[in-house]
Amino acid sequence: MKSPSEVLQQYFGYNHFRLEQANAIENVIANKDTFVLMPTGGGKSLCYQVPALVLEGTAIVISPLIALMKDQVDALRVNGISAAYINSSMSAFEQNETLNQLKQGKLKLLYVAPEKLSADNGAFLKLLDEVNISLFAVDEAHCVSHWGHDFRPDYLFLNSIKKQFPKIAIIALTASADEITRQDIIKQLNLQEPLVLISSFNRANIKYFVQPKLSVFHHIVQYLNEHPNNSGIIYCLSRKGTEEMANKLKEKGINSAFYHAGISAMERSKVQEDFLKDKIQVMVATIAFGMGIDKSNVRFVIHSDLPKSIESYYQETGRAGRDGLPSEAILFYSYADVIKLRRFAMIEGNEEQSDLMLQKLQQMSDFAEVQKCRRQYLMEYFGELHHGNCNSCDYCLSEFENWDATTDAQKLLSAVFRLKERYGKNLIIDFLRGSKSLKITDYMRTLPTYGIGINNDKYYWQNLIKQLLISGFLRESNDEFPVLKLTEESNHILFKNKKISFKKVKEQAKAVTVAEIETNYATNEISEHLHLFAELKKLRREQAEKENVPPYVIFSDATLMEMATYLPSTKEELNQISGFGAFKIEKYGEIFLPSILEYCNINNLSSKIVEKIPKKQRESKKISEAGTFTTTFQLYKAGNTIEDIAKMRKLSINTIQNHLINFVAVGTIKASELMDITKIEPIIKIATMQTILSLKAIKEELGNAFSYFEINIALAHHKLQQ
Repeated sequence: MKSPSEVLQQYFGYNHFRLEQANAIENVIANKDTFVLMPTGGGKSLCYQVPALVLEGTAIVISPLIALMKDQVDALRVNGISAAYINSSMSAFEQNETLNQLKQGKLKLLYVAPEKLSADNGAFLKLLDEVNISLFAVDEAHCVSHWGHDFRPDYLFLNSIKKQFPKIAIIALTASADEITRQDIIKQLNLQEPLVLISSFNRANIKYFVQPKLSVFHHIVQYLNEHPNNSGIIYCLSRKGTEEMANKLKEKGINSAFYHAGISAMERSKVQEDFLKDKIQVMVATIAFGMGIDKSNVRFVIHSDLPKSIESYYQETGRAGRDGLPSEAILFYSYADVIKLRRFAMIEGNEEQSDLMLQKLQQMSDFAEVQKCRRQYLMEYFGELHHGNCNSCDYCLSEFENWDATTDAQKLLSAVFRLKERYGKNLIIDFLRGSKSLKITDYMRTLPTYGIGINNDKYYWQNLIKQLLISGFLRESNDEFPVLKLTEESNHILFKNKKISFKKVKEQAKAVTVAEIETNYATNEISEHLHLFAELKKLRREQAEKENVPPYVIFSDATLMEMATYLPSTKEELNQISGFGAFKIEKYGEIFLPSILEYCNINNLSSKIVEKIPKKQRESKKISEAGTFTTTFQLYKAGNTIEDIAKMRKLSINTIQNHLINFVAVGTIKASELMDITKIEPIIKIATMQTILSLKAIKEELGNAFSYFEINIALAHHKLQQ
């Protein structure tokens, strides 16, 4: 029996496991139930594919989407693994042929839809009694839970698996589930004392941007024109919206198509396949599109409308950058979307479910409005600590100035108090601004707070209300037409003279241009070899068309980029490239090597494989070390001061400091090179006592002897040590 590591190298071309893969695989091989929560792109499928190849028998994989099954099976077959699927797209003859292969023990993995298990009074499950089953894998396991964001009734039948096969391990996998959903999945699937493995939710290669929902189509066209060769998804709330957006994009010369549940199954299958095979650049879709889509080179996900929950947003944005290269998630936000979605969140006759859906919607709204690091908010939502200051979201990349909100907050809270907490934000704002509207009664006009906010426009008051809600100084009721309510914290401002200040955007960061993106994922000398990279992509596309599979099934962009960087010249050297297992070296080596050798001959180059960082060390290498950061690093290592580098690069001192902080975070620069290390302990002591990390609070407590630069270095150093 081969070890999991041998299987990983031989069939998949990787030298080490990521995140919690090794623990999950070991537990499944030991025939124990396992629950895996791992972010999209984290490699969930290997958690059952590797055990399937180690163990005797056939692994049964329950998967909800036809496209996902085909994708996974194509990828396995390309790696020389016997796999098949059964779903409604196949004829009765094809299904019987596959079942015969199953009964004859010719398959290592069989993918089936959940409805296959429930059809014909469980006939398929009865057939499995005659088969040597190695394990059951339930993919997209959140579909089994009423509390999940994509509940599917067919999944409920899966609770019979454990009853019929009590001695066979079940592994349940999902990319996004909060605590209540996790517990429900375990209960619904009857998992017996499962090992629960939760990987980090941080998708470090994705940048998060939230922009006001103004001139959305214009901004999307501008973005797509700046990223002409990038593949991406645009999500819209309605079917009509997807069609209008896709058609308008086509008029602008952009290669796009739409996808929603209202078009025929044949049409959906066609546009999805064209997108997977890079024949369509931009897919405009409702949330009906995407679950389980394995396309690794999606460079951006744009939401033109607000998702209904953080789980949905996280899973949808997680479809970008599965190959680990820099990608972007852009959300166009308006509070009008929240009001629209409230109606969909109300479930008649189920108050508990309605309250939960409204709460999830509010948390999604808070994500878009909160004045803090977007990544930190996401991580904390899923119960994972993050220090903020990620340098890769619009908040962290923006410039701010402080705004003393005490007096205006007192005016606003006083208005809520005087109006007996019975009205929503719009009427409160009209009241403060002295509106003559009929909604403002004669009694209201006699109150002392009527009209005291006339000096500020309604947008100012809307923003203040947002900040007070997010900070807990106000709350909104969960009614269909929510009203503003005071909190315990409100009293501190109204009656105890508590001072409050918020940050006001001075200059907001927006989605970066294509030039910046290309620089970001250029590693070492890749910028010199872009022609070779393009040639390898062309070769991959031609090979994919011959095999009738999506190009990324052959190799990911990341694998092509490694080839273009390190210029392997032999099959032995290809073994050092991630994604080249023994099977693929034999199958594709002679297809790709000639192009690399020809490029090297023309440009008088030789293999750089000896310069390649060992794979185990490369895992900790961050994307942020590339491009513009590398230039700063090289100048710093050459002995230049921060001030000198800032002058040479025509950048601010703060920007150069942020570059260097990133290198401390990944261990390339030691904290002791940049600061007095005796200062680290007092900084970390205060930081670890805080519920929500605040650099300002740390600075105020420590005084002028400590700079923000030193505080950030200490936090980066502490994170690395952890």
